[in-house]
Amino acid sequence: MDKKMKIFALNIGSTSTKVAMFEGREKVYEGKAEHDAGRIRSYKSIMDQKEMRVEGIKELLQKAGLTLEGCDAVVARCGGTGPIPGGTYVVNKTLVERLTDPSTHKHNADLGGVIADMLAREYGCRAFFVDSPETDEFQPLARITGFKDVYKVCSTHTLNQKAVCRFYAEKCGKKYQDLNLVVAHIGGGVSVSAHRRGRIIDSTNLIKGDGPMAPTRSGEIQAMTIIDLAYSGKWERKALEDRVNMGGGLMDHLGTADVVEIRRRIDNGDKYAEYVYDGMIYQIGKYIGMMGAVLEGAVDAVLLTGGISRDEYLVGKLKKMCGYLAPVEAIAGEFEMEALGLGAYRVLSGEEEAREYEEEFTFTGIEDLLKDY
Repeated sequence: MDKKMKIFALNIGSTSTKVAMFEGREKVYEGKAEHDAGRIRSYKSIMDQKEMRVEGIKELLQKAGLTLEGCDAVVARCGGTGPIPGGTYVVNKTLVERLTDPSTHKHNADLGGVIADMLAREYGCRAFFVDSPETDEFQPLARITGFKDVYKVCSTHTLNQKAVCRFYAEKCGKKYQDLNLVVAHIGGGVSVSAHRRGRIIDSTNLIKGDGPMAPTRSGEIQAMTIIDLAYSGKWERKALEDRVNMGGGLMDHLGTADVVEIRRRIDNGDKYAEYVYDGMIYQIGKYIGMMGAVLEGAVDAVLLTGGISRDEYLVGKLKKMCGYLAPVEAIAGEFEMEALGLGAYRVLSGEEEAREYEEEFTFTGIEDLLKDY
């Protein structure tokens, strides 16, 4: 039987904080603390929000009749780490100093490690983060581009992708580190990655406009076309960035990112909606094939995750396109809270050793690439 360890997980959003309570491996509570958007805008820096966020978390738990007294661990989704290998890490002094340094760029996710540290200190427990959004385990050949001063870095749905890999491995009676998997996260953003024995060795970069188009992202567009748009005089930089990252893909073509609405249009005979949706699926399948090549065809399974993977039409199309590689299985949804809770559980139960965070990045330049090549 699982040891009934008490684990509290938190995931910082722009105006809310998702939380969950676990007893051992079992999630016993999930909620969301909503924060006033005007109050958030009033803060000069992201880090100034931390006390307000903690206050909101405690109020939410109090209403639910819960307390953090007796917690064994607080675990957070944490950005701002710089590129590091995946895994469950201790939130230590080095990390907190990096996150709170005023000179470094701040994102809402950077608050995760700081708030986990605050709560762990208050309640006398351990603090962890799991599979940072900046996880970067690329093999050297995945980094090179046609420009000698430009290299690829990893930016993918690491937390959710690694969670579904572990779910699939457990179902097969194996470990994540035993398998080669291609994973496509298909949600508001789309990312496709090659996982070789527990490491993401190559992936599309959803932040940089790489990979398939998505509900709100343009995906890959030919470089010269982007240059033409940028210098056409019709686009300011911010507007073009927003088109690529927030207004591209299904939104640009169809005026909506809602796949349920798009499927309804298709069912009512809208051929353009069908063409665009099929185009997104086609591109996802193409990148799955590319990641299969990265793994040299030795693929144990193709896993589809994210909310849109609930669509049987999409799953059927991708099985037809990619079934030659390996069995295609949909593990639909987003499992970030489960990934956090289980990451802490693996350490507390002795199944996995926690990593100590150090600012020793996996890639800082060509010297690192040639050293590892």
